[in-house]
Amino acid sequence: MSPRATLLVGALLLAALPARAETPLERGTYLMQSIVACGNCHTPMGPDGPVEGMELAGQLVMKDAAFTAYAGNITPDEETGIGAWSEEEIVRAIREGVRPDGSLIGPPMPIEHYRHMSDSDVEAIAAYLRNVPPVRNEVPASAYNIPLPESYGPPVDKVAEVPRDDLIAYGAYLAGPLGHCVECHTPMAGPVRDYENQLGAGGFQFPGPWGVSTSANITPHADGIAHHSDAELKTIITTGIKPDGRKMMPPMPYAYYARMEEGDLEAIIAYLRTLPPRASPR
Repeated sequence: MSPRATLLVGALLLAALPARAETPLERGTYLMQSIVACGNCHTPMGPDGPVEGMELAGQLVMKDAAFTAYAGNITPDEETGIGAWSEEEIVRAIREGVRPDGSLIGPPMPIEHYRHMSDSDVEAIAAYLRNVPPVRNEVPASAYNIPLPESYGPPVDKVAEVPRDDLIAYGAYLAGPLGHCVECHTPMAGPVRDYENQLGAGGFQFPGPWGVSTSANITPHADGIAHHSDAELKTIITTGIKPDGRKMMPPMPYAYYARMEEGDLEAIIAYLRTLPPRASPR
């Protein structure tokens, strides 16, 4: 057999082999470093970005008339983090907003979306959290001037995976339970998000060191993404740079989204184009 024929046969044999199974830690690492982006709230930020050596060690994330919210230390430090929590307790805190001591995790953690995170993905995230370096960092308790619910719903039982080959359904899963894009980009109607009438219409304000940023309309309306190509939307999502060169402000975690796989970006964009077109709030 000629060398060329040998290479061809080898390539065909490799192509016929099943893809290497993705471990929970590999999946959790990908999710945490891309679309889920917990570090965007839980990692202390300095003037030059995330503080080195403090990944997921907790910080103040929001202070306004309604509450002063601290994102907790979610490293496996046993005294100041979650090192003493079991995997089941970590999963319950993420999906139900309940700590091991029974206390409720308040906003802005998007529990209503995380409740729909699949069993395999939430367990993968727990695997990642148990493997990051522990950091000793005492974080104050959040203070709320608004009533918190008794719970975010009944205990979560089983949540199946969303097929990754179903582009629209998987895009909705990425933009909802995993990335909670639709939460930040949906305006309020009184004390709740107006998902029924203004899903993705933008207009929610985020005060911070950067000033006040307002979430964009991500529906296929003329006010939103109707005039953007898929390539332009990928650039906006992963860099925060608009087609005219203007740079968008935080808190959207562009550096995390830049690590998303091409297929995941395409699924999110495909899903956004199926949203009912809504005008931006005036």
